[in-house]
Amino acid sequence: MSDTFDEFSFVAEQAQAAGITKPETAHERLTIRLEDGRSLSALRWGSESPRVTFLHGAGLNAHTWDTTILALGIPALAIDLPGHGDSSWRDDADYRPRTIAPDIAAALEAWTDAPQLLVGQSLGGIVAAAVGAAHPAFVESLVIVDVTPGIDPGEGPAVLREFFSGPTDYATRDELVERAMAFGLGGDRRATERGVYLNTRVRPDGRVEWKHHMARLAATALAPASSEAPAPGAGAPAHEPVLGGRGWDDLAAVRAPLMLIRGTQGYVTPANLEEFERRLPHASVVEVEAGHNVQENIPVELANLVRDRIAD
Repeated sequence: MSDTFDEFSFVAEQAQAAGITKPETAHERLTIRLEDGRSLSALRWGSESPRVTFLHGAGLNAHTWDTTILALGIPALAIDLPGHGDSSWRDDADYRPRTIAPDIAAALEAWTDAPQLLVGQSLGGIVAAAVGAAHPAFVESLVIVDVTPGIDPGEGPAVLREFFSGPTDYATRDELVERAMAFGLGGDRRATERGVYLNTRVRPDGRVEWKHHMARLAATALAPASSEAPAPGAGAPAHEPVLGGRGWDDLAAVRAPLMLIRGTQGYVTPANLEEFERRLPHASVVEVEAGHNVQENIPVELANLVRDRIAD
């Protein structure tokens, strides 16, 4: 593939593979400038104002939701989280949910005109909770996908740490495709090639690197949370794990209807699920036969679940 390409060139292929006969054809790349000079980017689908906004997981980008949105058939927004996709990297490398939630709120203010069904997977789910807690006017309903603030750092995230702790640049995209498939992260080869292509760029020196900052931060960003309590009055460390922090407090503060979608082969262990149900008895839980990246494993089924939340 050429490096000069239409990022939506895969849409027809994705729709056909998922059995979607009338895929959405209206789509565009959006970008806004944030107050500190960084940019935030997103994909808008549909010709009307979005009703659903999607937030992806660590190391992914807005295109991870393409097939789900095609199947959904409802105007939607998929945001590249800070440090991912076409959004700027942070100079301080701080991607904790409460740190980046204001950026998402700025995007919702700029690109939507009504409260959203906010759907977040993995890191995006914890960010969505932070947005719902601090900016409730933007959130009509909240769906988090295969994540809880208590996710077991000894299981799934360890795989991601090992994967991203490899080289930060490669001679070709094929090298990255082979690495992703070896770790079981990309689905079939064609899907993996598409994902790698949309999530990498070629530097001026000809080397291929990830678009997202997490590849350079894997040792700390996805590390297990420390068991040591912070000193009284001390702030959170600059490199506190992005899946740690104050997620339970944020989820408890959300007043919008809340749903957890758990992949039975994903990262939310039975113990994590039990804790979620104990802390948030008002939330609904749906379990699906999928891995951590539910949106890529069963995009049409996920779209149906999201559509049902709008109907409610």
